[in-house]
Amino acid sequence: MAQHELPSAGRERIGPVRTCVGCRQQVLAADLLRVVARATEPTGFVLVPDPGRRMPGRGAWLHPDPECLGQAERRRAFGRALRVSGTIDPSALVQLVGVRNEGNSA
Repeated sequence: MAQHELPSAGRERIGPVRTCVGCRQQVLAADLLRVVARATEPTGFVLVPDPGRRMPGRGAWLHPDPECLGQAERRRAFGRALRVSGTIDPSALVQLVGVRNEGNSA
């Protein structure tokens, strides 16, 4: 059996690595929230958080941070990552992650 070693800089990383659809940063999957799309109407989908990582279907990964959620929505990353087209309702995800601070720049 072949053993694959991680590069010396990343030896502390144990487990699968995923990319956040918001900030595009690669981190351990344990630090990200998995999101799946569920059909609600003929051309609509709702984003459903999957903290247990057990729901069927294709998943997208996101930092549980309002900033990353906002970036993903602006870039329309959920449709591409989940390979769905039509309207995508992020309300359940927004409720879980927190209130977005759009327009409030510090």
